[in-house]
Amino acid sequence: MTLLTTELPKPEPHRAVLLWRRFARNRAALLGLVIFVVVLIMAATAGLIEPTDPLRRAGVPLTKPFVDWATPLGTDQLGRDILASLFYGARISLLVGVLATLLSIGIGVVIGAVSGYFGGWIDDVLMRTTEAFQTIPNFVLLLALVAILGSSIEYITVAIAIVSWTAPARMVRAEFMSLRGREFVDAARNLGVSNTAIIFREILPNALPPIVVYASVIMALSILLESALAFLGLGDPNHASWGNMIGQGRAVLRSDWYCAAIPGTAIILTVLSFSLLGEGLNDALNPRQKK
Repeated sequence: MTLLTTELPKPEPHRAVLLWRRFARNRAALLGLVIFVVVLIMAATAGLIEPTDPLRRAGVPLTKPFVDWATPLGTDQLGRDILASLFYGARISLLVGVLATLLSIGIGVVIGAVSGYFGGWIDDVLMRTTEAFQTIPNFVLLLALVAILGSSIEYITVAIAIVSWTAPARMVRAEFMSLRGREFVDAARNLGVSNTAIIFREILPNALPPIVVYASVIMALSILLESALAFLGLGDPNHASWGNMIGQGRAVLRSDWYCAAIPGTAIILTVLSFSLLGEGLNDALNPRQKK
């Protein structure tokens, strides 16, 4: 007598596991993740590995790297420790990048969602406003805002968010216009669900994947914009940032190139990590798009 055995179907992996597997297939994205983690560690350990104030003199001015182990990466023209400034600069760059991204995405999502969902004259007014912002070059508008608001790190973050919300707004609007006529939206309306609930509970979760991917672009642009302002002398002098380091290092660029090259390399690697992370997120959240 033989027993019939049937194999039970294997349970499908959790969605988070599937996303990680798709992300991990992209080795460049894994490299970007490693670089990003290193920058995070630098920001988190600023003040622990290098306990000195990065703005205070730590040694003889313009000490070359790897000459004095008290200042392994050398000192700038004011005798400040470049390694300490590099760690604290990572904290400032990530702070500006994260906060500016959250603010710009928040503004863009609200404006794009309302515009794409309601349409009509509301869409016309909001999109004309968006186009008005887009007619002004981002950096020119940023310079004007910093001149008006001030050059503290808080105002710089707000100014970067103000010049960065237009692209997310148009992206969210396009997603909402394609989703507002779907069956699940009509079903929610027939059940008496409010417009606010339909926008934020029904449609927005389905429109988020491209926004999450684009957030990595805004993070990179925010860091570059803050660095550009600091390079021009419009950054916050009360904080050590990579842009301030480059701006001050350009005065001795020919004789002591490392003062500008070290923070410049940090900016390049950080921006590259966000670009690679965005590519990996795109593969994970939109697997069919790559095909």
